[in-house]
This record gives sequence, structure tokens and C-alpha cells, in this order.
Amino acid sequence: MSSSFVFSSESVGEGHPDKVSDFISDSVLDACLEQDPASRVACETLVKSNHVVLAGEITTNAVINYEAVVREAVRDIGYVNDDDVFHADKVFITNLLTKQSSDIAQGVDAKAAEGKDTAEQGAGDQGLMFGYACNETPEMMPTAIMFAHRLGRELTKLRKSRVVEWLRPDAKSQVSIRYEGDKPVRIENVVISTQHTAHVQHAAIREFLIENVIRKVLPDEMMDKDTSFYINPTGRFVVGGPEGDSGLTGRKIIVDTYGGWGRHGGGAFSGKDPSKVDRSAAYMCRWVAKNIVASGLAEICELQVAYAIGYPQPVSIWVDAMGTAKVPEERISEAVRKVFSFKPADIIRDLDLLRPIYRKTTNYGHFGKAELPWEQTNRTKELLAAVG
Repeated sequence: MSSSFVFSSESVGEGHPDKVSDFISDSVLDACLEQDPASRVACETLVKSNHVVLAGEITTNAVINYEAVVREAVRDIGYVNDDDVFHADKVFITNLLTKQSSDIAQGVDAKAAEGKDTAEQGAGDQGLMFGYACNETPEMMPTAIMFAHRLGRELTKLRKSRVVEWLRPDAKSQVSIRYEGDKPVRIENVVISTQHTAHVQHAAIREFLIENVIRKVLPDEMMDKDTSFYINPTGRFVVGGPEGDSGLTGRKIIVDTYGGWGRHGGGAFSGKDPSKVDRSAAYMCRWVAKNIVASGLAEICELQVAYAIGYPQPVSIWVDAMGTAKVPEERISEAVRKVFSFKPADIIRDLDLLRPIYRKTTNYGHFGKAELPWEQTNRTKELLAAVG
């Protein structure tokens, strides 16, 4: 690694078209789980102009008014202004949801089936998932992505509390961090683009965001006179959200995870129930990696697991401390296998995932939020004992 370099990560606001889609999909998932924890949900959403399209596969005993769920989600985001083309009460909704394939279901179900090697619950698909943790921030997350999320959260807070009337839901943030060796030392630049009403002047937007968002949530000691601020760099951002661009579930997977600093297996999270290891195993890997770092066994940790559809055990587990391990990595890897089970049914049990908690995950990252079960550092003692 270079002794000095700059790394950037971005976040997006709740009104970004892709996040609108993610939030609708997770709202459908939560509505199903609230009534039927055994629901199988794979809901994807497309938004454009004044239209919402639901597609995917759902098998559930829940009775869901999908139109009401969609409108409530859009209302929560804030598309309720009279001049919004994409408006909670006015969007057209197309429902293309069907039931889960019986071929997939028999691989996931905890019962025997012809051609299936085991009667245990299997993975809902093949694939590989990653988890990451480091000691750069209190959340044990990379610095750039956490700073970008802080900006987005504050912008949303100001908009929803109506501190200023000109803020609108679509927004993006980006932070570039200079590293010296492996330590983040300085904020090189900050980018914020926010949708706004037509009457406000660019100079007023720039001044407000620098003083009331950037300087409020980012550490002063990491900024200096040479830190650059790029505020609505096009000069105008009135047309936004699904009116300005199409949105699709699962298109912001790097925003959802580690901002590009830690790897991502490629599978999206939103709209998927925890039988889908794309989601639950990625949460599991984060939980394990965070406990390894919290226990002091390493300063940085990345995990990869991989699954075969219908099979309960992962086909591989890989642990990498990236040269920061305090004991041999082999011992950490052995301890992980003793302390944690990566079977899908056990992940769901240990993290209590059959609950309507997924709307909380949609915006500003699926990791780094203390209230979520995979953020708990509650297996450190077991890990240390297993390492010996």
C-alpha cells in the first residue's frame, strides 16, 4: 500500500431513485414478516416518472395491501409536495409479483426432497459474501463511507424537520480521505448534491450546506483551508428523484456496505428475506469480522463465505486479517469455526432475523448502526477462549 493516497466513498439520500426502490422493497419485506415470519420474499422495485413496478417472488400467509405499502414508503421518504411528479398519492403501481419457484423452495425448506443431499435448510442460492471491520472509527467501519453517511443523515434530518423549506428528497454525498500509511489523516474534499426548489439561489445552498451540514458533522481537525467543498456542482438540481432518473432495487450495493474499501460479493440486500444468503450471510460475515476486531485479535478483518444452493454448510470460509493479526491467522480461523455456525438456519436464529427490521437497514448503510443485531460485539469472550 502506498504511504500516502486518497480514497473516496459516496452515500445517497432516501430520495435517490435507487434508494426509493430499496426502501419500497424492504417495506414489502417487513410487511410480510410482521404477519408471517416464515415469509419467503424476493421483491424488486423499479421507479420512473410517476410509476412504481413491483416484481419478484413472494410466498407468504400474510395478507398484504401492496399499494398501501408502496404509498406509505414513498410518503415516508418525503415525495408529498404538490409539484412532485413522483408523489405518494399519485403514482401508478404495477404488481408483477408471483410465488417462489417450487424448485428453489425445496432447496431452502428444512425437509428432504428427491435429489437433495440433506433434510436441513439449505442456502437459497449459490454465491459468495464478504464481511469487513476495522478500528478506524467507533463503528469499526472505514472512514470515508461513515463520513459520507453522516452527511446524508444530517441532510435528511434538516429536510424532514423543515429547518429550511427548499430541501427536497434526492441527494448524494461523497468524501475523499487522505491516508498516510494506513491512517486516515485529512479530508481532501467533500461533495454534496441535493435536490432543491426552484426559487433558492445556489450561493445560499452552498453557504447553508457548508456551515450546517459539513462543518457540523465532520471533524474540524481533519479539515483545513485547502479542503475543497463541491456543492451542487452542476449549479441546479430541481428535477430529481424518479422524475429525473430511473431507480432499481439493489443498484447501490457499495453504498450499502463498505464504500468500496471492503469487498462485496455482488448480491444485493434489499427486498430479500434472510433465507437468501446474499443478505443474511453478508450480515453474518460483518458480525464475525467485527467481533474479531473488537476482541483485539486483529486491527482489520475481512471474511468471505461461499454457498451452494440447497446445501446448509458453506463450501468455503476464508479469514484475512491483512497483516494485523495478533496471533496466527490459522488460530483465528479455527476459532471462528468453533464459535460461529454459518448454516443459514443458524444465522437466522443467532441474529434473530425473522423480524420486520429491514426498513431500518435501507438508508445510510447496512453496517455501522449500533441497534442492528449483526453490529453486536457479543462473542469476543468466546473467540478469545477458542484462540487460547
